[in-house]
Amino acid sequence: MTRFDVPEADVFSRTYWDAAACGRLLIRRCLSCTAAHHYPREFCPRCWSEDVSWETASGRATLYTWSVVHRNDLPPFGGRVPYVAAVVDLAEGPRMMTEVSGCAEGGLRVGMPLRVAFCAAGELAVPIFRPA
Repeated sequence: MTRFDVPEADVFSRTYWDAAACGRLLIRRCLSCTAAHHYPREFCPRCWSEDVSWETASGRATLYTWSVVHRNDLPPFGGRVPYVAAVVDLAEGPRMMTEVSGCAEGGLRVGMPLRVAFCAAGELAVPIFRPA
């Protein structure tokens, strides 16, 4: 049975998930227009070039926006509430959907500096962020 609560690695994304398991966040960079992007795709979402490569991100980000989730009926999230669903701006430029942990709801601020951390999700490690 397919699980919808954890990401699924495929031939393309295996590089990303293997790096995450080693504590490295990867992004993709277009070699034609130099734009960085996340989530990883096989083409540049800016210029549509297929000349893109993997790059290790610094792990630094700033909080762009967030929402505290108090109710989620989908497994396994119901057992984790409340949690902070967030969008962060990576230092390299792309915006990334993620989760922020290690900070009380009242301590969250737009623009606050964050650092990547990794959380186990099934057999994979998922990037989340914590206050820097």
